[in-house]
Formats: sequence, structure tokens, C-alpha cells
Amino acid sequence: MPKNRVGLWGALGPAMVAGVAYLDPGNVASNASAGAAYGYLLVWVVVLANAMAWLIQYLSAKLGIATGESLPALLGIRFRHRGARYAYWVQAELVAMATDIAEVIGGAIALNLLFGLPLPLGGVITGAVSIALLTLHSRRGPRLFERVVIGLVAIIAIGFCAGLVVAPVDPAAALGGLVPRFADAGSVLLAASILGATVMPHAIYAHSALTRDRFGRVPEGPERRRILRATRVDVTIALAVAGTVNLVILLLAASTLAGVEGTDTLEGAHAAIGAALGPVIATLFAVGLLASGLASTSVGAYAGAEIMQGLLRARIPLLVRRLVTLAPALVLLFLGFEPTLALVLSQVVLSFGIPFALVPLVRLTTRRELMGDAANRPWTTALAALAAVLLIALNATLLVLLATGG
Repeated sequence: MPKNRVGLWGALGPAMVAGVAYLDPGNVASNASAGAAYGYLLVWVVVLANAMAWLIQYLSAKLGIATGESLPALLGIRFRHRGARYAYWVQAELVAMATDIAEVIGGAIALNLLFGLPLPLGGVITGAVSIALLTLHSRRGPRLFERVVIGLVAIIAIGFCAGLVVAPVDPAAALGGLVPRFADAGSVLLAASILGATVMPHAIYAHSALTRDRFGRVPEGPERRRILRATRVDVTIALAVAGTVNLVILLLAASTLAGVEGTDTLEGAHAAIGAALGPVIATLFAVGLLASGLASTSVGAYAGAEIMQGLLRARIPLLVRRLVTLAPALVLLFLGFEPTLALVLSQVVLSFGIPFALVPLVRLTTRRELMGDAANRPWTTALAALAAVLLIALNATLLVLLATGG
């Protein structure tokens, strides 16, 4: 039975939490780098990625509502061979680690820009906040966790969109960026990075768990249909916010940072924004980056915990689960690895993890014996399969270009 009867407004929230995955510092790095290096060329990638994300996140949310289980938990049950289950867990855990690299490093950079804190200390603080919010979720339930994250999303939107008030965008050039094309191997690399930052594997894993936590398994009937309608609204609002912010970051970089040296780093982009638009806009940018790091690492921590528990089918202490995915990001910070490069490369790693989350999601949501009347219609499956093919094809193209140095 559903946990409680809910109306439209009462059902909103899980998608906004999952949507934080599309507003993490990796998005900032990828979109700012794309705009600074190629102007409006990759606008179409942001728009396409957001459209695919809507469908994918709805399927994930629907899976949790119809089954009362998360995607990792269902896969943990369906993998009959332990070796296959553990192999799948390893790649999913690597995706969670790549997620944390972007989020923790982004938070550390923001703390450095705002308060001058050393990057390793900023990383530790960002990781500690994620543990605190994960503890809040486990002890106080999903509602308060959702409210905290949504509050951070509001700060993110203000921080990253403020620059458009004083930096005009060329409308004709922006519309021209909707034409699909690449300039060179570097633009393909950034396109894969944008996709990895937008259609994120851990968001696919997390959304089914978020709806499970909020609603439980909802039996077939009017209540399920009502919750699914509300979920479509929830996903639409969340992706509209995330897509707009992502597009604004690229447009702002294209109009303000193009041709400016040093904008391939977040620190350089912050300095360039300050020089072009003033210290207030630069400070708001840094505040948005901090909120992005704190919110996204909290959701990433939630996804990582669900991946580990669902696939390993074992109760593992919360702190242990969190430290497993947090450790690589902290190691990179303490070793002094160039942070913005780590951010961009982490998004490329995420793009390679997409098929491993997306293909099982599409397959499971087509099964009527599992989903009942919430099973995908043929056109839904066709669109989801097309999205998977496009993502896999782009990743394969990227591999060829990297291997040949093209």
C-alpha cells in the first residue's frame, strides 16, 4: 500500500532532489569550458541532454513507485551469479566515485574562492556536510532532506543566473547553437562531458530510491495514476530548472569568457567573471558553486549508499559506505591534482557509466509482470532506446578520437 494518499503538491520533491545531479560542479566546469572554448557551438548538446534526462528520470521514478524497490536493489535480486553482481557493483561504484570527485572538488574550490581555505580542507568540509545530510535523511526521513536540498537549488539558480542580468547574450548565435555539429575532437570530448554531467548514472539509480522512500510500492489503480501524473509534473519542474541553469552557464561563458585566457579552470572563470561583470556577480557565482557542491555531494552520497546496499545485499555502516566513494576525491585534493581537469574528466567517466544504468532501466520498465499498468508503452521504449543508442554512439566516437589522437 502507498505510505499515504497524496495530491499533486504533496508528491513533488523527489525529482528536484534527483535533479541536483544535473547542477553539480561538473556541470559548471563542462558548460563553462564549452562556452569559453567553442562559444555557442554546443548549445544543442545541453538541450538534447536535458530532453533525454526528462524521459530517463521519469522512468526511474516510475520504477520505484510501481515496484517499491530501487534500481540497484532490483538488479541485486536479478543477478543470480555473484560474480556478475559484484562486477556490476564495481562499475557502479566507480561511477559514484567519479561523481564525488566532481562534487567534492567543486565544493572545495568554492570554499577556497570565498574564504581562502586550502583545497584539501575544503574537500573534507564538503564531505562532512554530505555525511551530515545523509544522516539527516536516515534519521528524519525524506521530507526534511528534500527541503534542505531544494533550498540549496534555489541558491544555485540565483548564483549562476545572476550574470545574465548584466551580460547580454547574442540571440542569433544562441539559436545557431541548436544546430547539431562538432568542430573537432575537443568539442566531442566536451560534449561527452556535458552529457555525463547531465544524464548522470547515479541520478538514475537514486531517483527510484527517492520515490520508494517517499511512496513505497503503490498498487495499480487510481492512486498510482495520480502519483504518476504528479511525478511527471515533478520531473518537468526539476529538469526545467536544471536545464535552464546549465544553459545559462554555457551562454554566460560564451558571451563573457570567450577568448579570455585561463577560463579552462573554475578559478580562472571566477576571476574572468569578476573582471568582466564585477565582484558581486563573481561572489554570487562562487556562492552558487558552493551550494552546488554541497547539494550534489549529498545526493551523490545517497546514491552511493543505495548502490552499495542494493547490489551487495548487505547492511553496511553509513560512514563506511560514504568513505568508500569519498576517498578518491580527497586523495586527489591532497595530492594536488589539477582540480578543474579532474572535474571535466570525471564527467567523461560518468558518460561511460550511463549505458550500464540506462539499459537495465529501460528493460525493467518494459516488463508488465514487474510494472503492471505502469509498464512502458511502445513509443516510450522506442524513445528511451534511441536515447541509449545516441549516448553509446557518442561515447564510442569519443573513444576512437582519444585512441587516434584526433
